[in-house]
Amino acid sequence: MAGEQFGSGTAGGSSAGSARTPWMMLACATLGFALNFWAWALLSPLGPRYKELLGLSPAQQALLVAVPVIVGSLGRIPIGALTDRFGGRVMFPLVSAATIVPVLFLGLAGQSSLVALLIGGFFLGIGGTAFAVGVPFVGAWFPPNRRGLAVGVFGAGMGGTAISALTTLPLTRALGPAVPFLINAAVLALYAIVAWLVLRDAPGRTVAGQPLVARMAATLKLPVSWQACVLYAVSFGGYVAFSVYLPAYLQAGYGLEQADAANRMAGFVLLAVLARPAGGWLSDRVGPVPVLVGVFAVVAVMAAVQALTPALMPVGTIAFLTMAGALGAGSGATFALVAQVTPVGQVGSVTGLVGAAGGLGGFVPPLVMGFIYGRLGSYGLGLALLSVTAAGCVVLTMTAIRALTIAARAPAR
Repeated sequence: MAGEQFGSGTAGGSSAGSARTPWMMLACATLGFALNFWAWALLSPLGPRYKELLGLSPAQQALLVAVPVIVGSLGRIPIGALTDRFGGRVMFPLVSAATIVPVLFLGLAGQSSLVALLIGGFFLGIGGTAFAVGVPFVGAWFPPNRRGLAVGVFGAGMGGTAISALTTLPLTRALGPAVPFLINAAVLALYAIVAWLVLRDAPGRTVAGQPLVARMAATLKLPVSWQACVLYAVSFGGYVAFSVYLPAYLQAGYGLEQADAANRMAGFVLLAVLARPAGGWLSDRVGPVPVLVGVFAVVAVMAAVQALTPALMPVGTIAFLTMAGALGAGSGATFALVAQVTPVGQVGSVTGLVGAAGGLGGFVPPLVMGFIYGRLGSYGLGLALLSVTAAGCVVLTMTAIRALTIAARAPAR
């Protein structure tokens, strides 16, 4: 099995001198992912403040928030390929150190104009590429029967965006606009040093020898690349979309106050983050295909229920929280699939491509929902489209992806 070759023989980390080494590497990588995602999300909570101070239009505010996300998503493609070549031990400190530069620029000099914010935000996107470093790094330290859980735990580092959401605005109001950026820069600098001293690539890691362009071309030819892109664009993209748009939906659709809507969105995000390792763990136990079929079926049903705009308590709340758990578990299961079936030496490249699809996938639903609400005064059709899309993922998983996993197991028979 191609996926089993990746990181085989490293399960216990005995060659590194300790059975705890894989878990220590996982903890350090997850911390790095969370801290880089904290940096990646620094501008989003401050969008309304910049709108007021700089007189930004709604479109300019949206662009300001979108630039780091777009760059961070697309940047995962080359960073994943570079990780295949140089390993996480080099790339994690490098990405963290590189992210410090735009963070300091924004904190000290980049908040005076829209142009400066866009330039800083563009390079702030570097922080969002850390995901493509961690998945191949962590996966190499664990055997196939634990890889889904390990990658799922690492993926929970996406909760680093919550650090920014909870601290950026209060720190700005209490201590000044530079403080959140300076704190994050200091933490990233400390982490880059610790990562350089602590992180080690798994023994026996296969180093990609092909040139970057050739490896990317080979990655694009893999069926798993495109199939996992679809699944992750819906699962993680759905999570991103709801984390961005759910407050507006609850305010417009149910008349909630801003604080109440924000708190409910926080509950949605927390449940999705916690469910991600569970999706990876279940994939280790029963395989990623049954998990993916189950979670997308759940999303299809709950989205169809919510398309009817039921009462928020209890039906609407149950529908949204159930979707949160399913989308989080689906994100974990998708990368369990990637880790199991991707050929040796290409996990980073595939991770980068799939991660980019997930990040970009989060932009489409809010645009669609906003357009539909503007035309029809209802979000029902948008949620119905999500239901149909999730049902399509069920069909894709039961056919093409099931065949892919069977083919990947065939050589081991």
